[in-house]
Amino acid sequence: QVQLVENGGGLVQPGGSLRLSCVASGSVFSRSAMGWYRQAPGKQRELVAFIRSVGIPNYADSVKGRFTISRDNAKNTVYLQMNSLKPEDTAVYYCNMGRYESTFYPSPYWGQGTQVTVSS
Repeated sequence: QVQLVENGGGLVQPGGSLRLSCVASGSVFSRSAMGWYRQAPGKQRELVAFIRSVGIPNYADSVKGRFTISRDNAKNTVYLQMNSLKPEDTAVYYCNMGRYESTFYPSPYWGQGTQVTVSS
């Protein structure tokens, strides 16, 4: 069973930056695609970015140019560098170890999430 632990959330002013990390258990990390999702109050969970096992990233239009996803297979860790944060980025952020088949398909395994709040 996969376990995912997210960290790095917090309160930041508009225009600020945060770096989220997600550590995954197990030996399949390097062969898996990894995704970052977010869920704001009253809204559906949405895919923010994913990175394929070969390191190719993909971003939602709402974060393109501001967020960067990366991975360190030696540490079983995926990162989300978030710059130029906006109040609408406020949400709980989750990572997921899924698969890539033309797009990202999440697995049933989710971490506990990390809260990101962008406010002055």
